[in-house]
Amino acid sequence: MTSEFILGHLNYWLFIVLMMIGFYIVVARGNYIKKIVGLNVFQVSVFMFYISIGKVEGGTAPIFPLDMNIDPDVVYSNPLPHVLILTAIVVGIATTSLGLALIVRIREEFGTIEEDEILEIESKLQAKENSAEGPSMGGRA
Repeated sequence: MTSEFILGHLNYWLFIVLMMIGFYIVVARGNYIKKIVGLNVFQVSVFMFYISIGKVEGGTAPIFPLDMNIDPDVVYSNPLPHVLILTAIVVGIATTSLGLALIVRIREEFGTIEEDEILEIESKLQAKENSAEGPSMGGRA
């Protein structure tokens, strides 16, 4: 690969790096807040990818002139990826707020937002329930 190829596709390289960073944060971290941040980083990388696809070299905004005299030699950028990104941003904000609300509820219930600690607490609660009432539905502990 030449440096011209790498620099010419810099936005795609950034997309790949951001996507892998976001994915790593989601998989490697046990803290639920960090997982939400990782999902947001991953989501921003997808936004970058779609916006990169919508860009046309030498293209202009797809706004027709008032007199509707359209020059066929003018190159227009595709507006669809930008519209999809606006919708995705709204969905991303809603998803993030729902995730944070669930994390608040989990913190109230378990006193922690660490995945390992929550699994340990659930395992102890299930073992206590199984010893008191017998395993129900196959038992998880």
